[in-house]
Amino acid sequence: MKYENLKLKWREFTDVFRNEFHYVFHDGGVLLIVIGAILIYATAYSLAYKNEVLRDIPVAVVDESRTPASRDLIRMFDATPNLLIAYKPTSLKEAQNLLYDRKINGIIVIPADYEKKLYRNEKINLSIYTDASYFLMYRQVFYDVTRSVLQSGLEVEWTRFVSSGAQSEQAKALSDPVVLTIKNLYNPYGGYATFIMPAIIMVIIQQTLLIGIGMVGGTWREKRLYQTLIPVGEKRMAVLPIVLGKSAVYMLISLFNLLYVLGVHYYFFGYPQNGAPQTLIAFLIPYVLACIFGGIALSTLFKYRENSLILLLFTSIPFLMLSGASLPRECIPDWLYMIGKIVPSSSGVDGFLRIQTMGATLSEVSKQVITLWVLTGAYFFLACLGMRSILRRIEKKA
Repeated sequence: MKYENLKLKWREFTDVFRNEFHYVFHDGGVLLIVIGAILIYATAYSLAYKNEVLRDIPVAVVDESRTPASRDLIRMFDATPNLLIAYKPTSLKEAQNLLYDRKINGIIVIPADYEKKLYRNEKINLSIYTDASYFLMYRQVFYDVTRSVLQSGLEVEWTRFVSSGAQSEQAKALSDPVVLTIKNLYNPYGGYATFIMPAIIMVIIQQTLLIGIGMVGGTWREKRLYQTLIPVGEKRMAVLPIVLGKSAVYMLISLFNLLYVLGVHYYFFGYPQNGAPQTLIAFLIPYVLACIFGGIALSTLFKYRENSLILLLFTSIPFLMLSGASLPRECIPDWLYMIGKIVPSSSGVDGFLRIQTMGATLSEVSKQVITLWVLTGAYFFLACLGMRSILRRIEKKA
């Protein structure tokens, strides 16, 4: 009897798997979402961020000093890889007009007494105006100007010590007693793509699954396909084979997407791959399952295929922010951050970055793994509950 029961459940599982596979690969919209989107969006974003670091940001220098020392400082600004001295206006008002017209992204004002105070070792007030509406440009301009000014001060100090009779090496040690060495961990070039793309890819995987599964669920409701799960004159299918059969299809699709992302996309764009393969697999299994079961649970609520696209498309940016990738965790209110934990991408992005970018082990992301498995169980229960509710409603109508 048990063998016959298992055989029946297996037949139901294969029937659902075959039907779901058919509807996914014969529906152009769903196919574009669950497979095409990961290829298109991941590639488009990566190409847009391919340059990684901003270079040659146009700035204007108002040189009120007009001395050899100020001209040396300007040449030092222009020599940095990130700044381009595009204009040298004669007044601050003229420079402001250039900034308002978006021709420059920063203004540097060298005071008239710059050289005098420099050689007297007095305090100099150097004004920097940067466009903070573009945060990356603001950071680059401020950082390069500050570094150039400090370097200029060190050279003046070195010249003063040499003039006092100190040897070259001794003057260098006195003018720069503390040598600062900066090494960027996990993101050597400080590139924006290396920083944000791994998080975006994980959110894309989640959103494509939720929207795609929701579209199929809406199609089943529109075309009354759920009635096929209750054959005339026979007992209706069990809920468990239905949920597992549908999820097996999306698990195969996710496997293909992940093979492309980790095997082709990461290699082509040169993103850091510091995670051990077995650690990545162990982490991604609960993440994908949580997304799939969450998608099936939501799909039971949609009456039309467009519902999932309308209701879920706008959530991509909030989910990315709640993951703590684009906005630091410390800037997110605690209550909002805890609410975000019910979304798989919150723990998924955090754990994936730690493994793939930082080389963390499975034990070091155990908190994220446990959270994902809890979400997997919760969403699996909700998926079964939603499917059972639909089948019972159809039975009552029949």
